[in-house]
Amino acid sequence: MKTIKDQTFGGERPLFASRDTRFEHITITTGESGLKQCHNIECDHCYFEGKYPLWHVYGSKITSCYFAVGSRSAIWYCDDMEMTDCVIDGPKFFREMNRVTINNVVINDADETFWKVKGLKIHNLKLHGGTYPFMFSQDIYVDGLESDAKYVFQYCKNMEIHNAKITTKDSFWECENVTIYDSELNGEYLAWHSKNVKLVRCHISGEQPLCYDKNLVLEDCTFDPGCDRMFEDSEVNAQIAGSVTNIKNPRTGRIELDSVGSVTLDENILEPANCQIIERDKQ
Repeated sequence: MKTIKDQTFGGERPLFASRDTRFEHITITTGESGLKQCHNIECDHCYFEGKYPLWHVYGSKITSCYFAVGSRSAIWYCDDMEMTDCVIDGPKFFREMNRVTINNVVINDADETFWKVKGLKIHNLKLHGGTYPFMFSQDIYVDGLESDAKYVFQYCKNMEIHNAKITTKDSFWECENVTIYDSELNGEYLAWHSKNVKLVRCHISGEQPLCYDKNLVLEDCTFDPGCDRMFEDSEVNAQIAGSVTNIKNPRTGRIELDSVGSVTLDENILEPANCQIIERDKQ
């Protein structure tokens, strides 16, 4: 592998079709597509300023790099990428990619980031701002995520998430095959219209969580007192640690908890309308 270091490149496609190359301390200035159609490259302590710097890159390691605000839509259509210890200030990163690993990365504008990514492994990621990260992605493993972006994880499939703190609304909508462990999920309308969602030792806050779900499972989860109208029209089996404020029209299943402030069962409940609610404090 050859090395290029301590240089500055600008204009359009200055390093087009690079192969088997390590870039150290290089700067990609204003322009477009600095590294495009590349194979087997490494970028270490590099500065990316121009638009679309890494498109159609196959096999890469990106370490200790900085992506400036101007590097919008920087990484698209790439496969087999590992990124470690990087800071990203540009929006719309990571689109239509396969097999991406993220380690210790900060994204300060998470707008429309991680769209249509298949095979995503995340270890310690911070997402700030923006809307709809992870849209339409699948085969996702997360251990360590802190996010205040809006509308995270929509239309996603096959996810396992550990140790996350997510503050948002409308998260995990229209998802399928999701397991979340030891996480804090803050915001309204959590996981509506989803299938095969399992929450283990999670704390949940926000209005109307977990509605219109099929095969929803909870184990040892806790709920903030502000949670109300939960489980509406859901198929749910839940072991809740503690009490909840209000349950509304669960469709079927079994909910076990210490106590519930109120249960709403009205004319809008859907068949089979046979969910069991077991209060331990009354036994």
